[in-house]
Amino acid sequence: MRYKTRGTCSQFIDVELEGNVIKNVKFTGGCNGNTQGVAALVQGMDVDEAISRMEGINCGGRGTSCPDQLAKALKLAKAQA
Repeated sequence: MRYKTRGTCSQFIDVELEGNVIKNVKFTGGCNGNTQGVAALVQGMDVDEAISRMEGINCGGRGTSCPDQLAKALKLAKAQA
């Protein structure tokens, strides 16, 4: 599933779930090292655990962040599964 981000430097997040487990995450744009790190850390993690850890993280006063946008993408992917 491809998610169009809002309010961050990254433009898209591609999410692949296997049941309730995160199989793969790929960011398009954003701070490459940070987004690769976040994607690697959540791989194999339970979707709900990842959402609870990242939801609400704020970057530079934007009211959102790449991790927060990933939490939103995961919620949507889970709802569509």
